[in-house]
Amino acid sequence: MKFIKDPVEKTTAATDIVLTLIALGGIVYLRYLLLNSGELWKINIWSAAIGLIGLAAALGATAHGLVLPRAFHRRIWLALNLTLSLAVSLFVVGVAYDLWGFEISLTTLPILLIAGLGFYLTTLIYPGVFFLFIVYEVVALVFALGAYMFMAIHKDLPGALLMATGIFVSIIAAGIQANKSVFLTFIWRFDHNGIYHLVQVVGLMLLLMGLGWSVR
Repeated sequence: MKFIKDPVEKTTAATDIVLTLIALGGIVYLRYLLLNSGELWKINIWSAAIGLIGLAAALGATAHGLVLPRAFHRRIWLALNLTLSLAVSLFVVGVAYDLWGFEISLTTLPILLIAGLGFYLTTLIYPGVFFLFIVYEVVALVFALGAYMFMAIHKDLPGALLMATGIFVSIIAAGIQANKSVFLTFIWRFDHNGIYHLVQVVGLMLLLMGLGWSVR
C-alpha cells in the first residue's frame, strides 16, 4: 500500500478523514440522544443518512490518498456515488418526517431510495449525465432549506433554524466543489474538494446541533 505523492490529493484525503470522524461522532451523539428521546424513527433515519455520508468520505479518503489499481479505484468511486445517492434520499426522508410526520416519511422511504438508486444507475450507464445526480442533490438541499426555514419561522420545531443554517452551509459547500478553479493555501494547499470537505464539516456540525435540539 502506497500513499499518493500529490500534496493536494493528500490534503483532500485528510479532509475526507476529518469529515468521516465528524460523521461517526454524529452517529454516537444521535444514539446518545435516543436514550432520552422517543424519536426512534427520526434518529434511525438521520443516523443512517449521516453514516452513509461518513462512509462516502472514508471511500473518498481511500481514493484520494492511496495509489490503487485503476479498476479498483473505479470501484471505489462507484461505491462512493452509490452511498451519496442513498444518503441524499434518506436525508429527504428525515426532512419529510419533521415536516409531515411519520406516515408520510414511511411512505416516501422506499420511493426515495428507489429514486436515489435510479439516479445512481443513470450516471453508471450514462457517465456523461452525472449532472442529473447533482440536480437531485441540489433539489433535495433546497427543499430541506425551505422546509426548515418554514418550521423556524412558524416555531414548529426546536432547532429548525440551526438545521436550516447547516443545510445552507452545505449548499455553499456544494457550490465550492462544483467550481474546480477554487483553491486555498494555508500551511497546505487545498483544492475545491478539500475546501468542500472542510465547509461540509461545519454544515454537518450545525445540522447535528439542530437535530439535538429537535428531539429534546
